[in-house]
Amino acid sequence: MSRAPAPMPVPAPVPAGAGLPRAWVVFRGEAPLWWLRALRPGFRHCLALLNDGRHWLVVDPLAPFTDVAVLDLPADHDLPGWYRDRGLTVVAAPLRRGLVRPAPWGPFTCVEAVKRLLGLHAPLVLTPWQLHRHLTRPVSSGP
Repeated sequence: MSRAPAPMPVPAPVPAGAGLPRAWVVFRGEAPLWWLRALRPGFRHCLALLNDGRHWLVVDPLAPFTDVAVLDLPADHDLPGWYRDRGLTVVAAPLRRGLVRPAPWGPFTCVEAVKRLLGLHAPLVLTPWQLHRHLTRPVSSGP
């Protein structure tokens, strides 16, 4: 008789502002594909940087494939700063884990791939510029 594997534990959500961010979104302005030129200059593509405290991981959802790289860098290396020094826009982003509802459907683009990686359920965020605005908007403290 075979037993079902034990479910993997789901980590608690990582609240925004709790310690150093563990994810960043990098926005690029190059437009190698002609239809990307319709997007806002400087915000035609996005990719994600992740740091687990030991490794740097770059997830770059490209049109023909998604490039995933574990970089041979010290965990304390300032990879977001390296991208900023090259003139790219870099924004810290909270990672949301422990979600139970499926993400809303959306066309598979670099934005959708990064939103899924972050755990961001924002169906009206479709372009890199909209993602940038969503991640940098002031958080209201409520009534």
